[in-house]
Amino acid sequence: MVLLVMALVLSLLNEASLVVGDIGTAASYNPPYLPTRCNGYRQDQFPPGNLFVSVSEGLWDNGAACGRRYRMRCLSGTNNPCKGATIDVTVVDLCPKPCPSTITMSISAFAAVSRSSNAKINVEYIQI
Repeated sequence: MVLLVMALVLSLLNEASLVVGDIGTAASYNPPYLPTRCNGYRQDQFPPGNLFVSVSEGLWDNGAACGRRYRMRCLSGTNNPCKGATIDVTVVDLCPKPCPSTITMSISAFAAVSRSSNAKINVEYIQI
């Protein structure tokens, strides 16, 4: 009986999704990605795999957000878009007004976490 209860608890822990970061929304944005508010026309500002984002005013911090890295994952959205992946992204720009979400992700970054290319998703993110 004790083993059965332990197995059930472990199973539930594996299924549980604990939120440890901030919660916001994300959308994808399309090229052209240059110039950016962080580094203008410099190509070397983009990380390998093009996993980068632009952020809304709330995260921008008067430009101090440039180069910040966030670990993020999709939590939910319409038609179950989340892939379950967690990715690390780099801030390269300020999202132009009106910004559609907390974070706008490059096409590559968005495709890494979402099955839908044009969805608005709910995300968890934490600065790393």
